[in-house]
Amino acid sequence: MPRKGKETPEQEAEESAKTFVALRKKHSAVESNINELEHSGANRVPDKGLDRFKKYVALGVLAYNLKRLGKLVMEQGLLTTVTLPGKSSRAA
Repeated sequence: MPRKGKETPEQEAEESAKTFVALRKKHSAVESNINELEHSGANRVPDKGLDRFKKYVALGVLAYNLKRLGKLVMEQGLLTTVTLPGKSSRAA
């Protein structure tokens, strides 16, 4: 990550290198994914113990993935109508 304060010529050269810029962009993507997981419910783990923590995190990741899949389906227009089981799509 870039350092605070006035940059020295060495720091300026290091931070403008292609690898540094690429890694800084990847860090931004990771922070974005963490924020998305927090909004999917993985920000608080009320259960105690490692096994329950892992289950809770897995549910947060699952919620995130379902949200992304839903966005993709809506963007591609694959979802036209939804009928519930036992319901008729015809009007009575």
